[in-house]
Amino acid sequence: MRPKKKQKKLRITEKDFMLANRRAARLEDIALHGKPTAFRPVRHASKKTYSRKKFKSNLPDGGE
Repeated sequence: MRPKKKQKKLRITEKDFMLANRRAARLEDIALHGKPTAFRPVRHASKKTYSRKKFKSNLPDGGE
């Protein structure tokens, strides 16, 4: 008879634990709200781009 192979013992690391908790929390939020929630609701706009709305708001007469 052949000797039995030893099975690897799986160890859960702290990183695995954190990832599992984060995934569970995300799935719970999706189930609660019906869609994924955004962590950053406002998208970052570059300061270099021209914004007519922002430019008009800075005018003394209100942009008219």
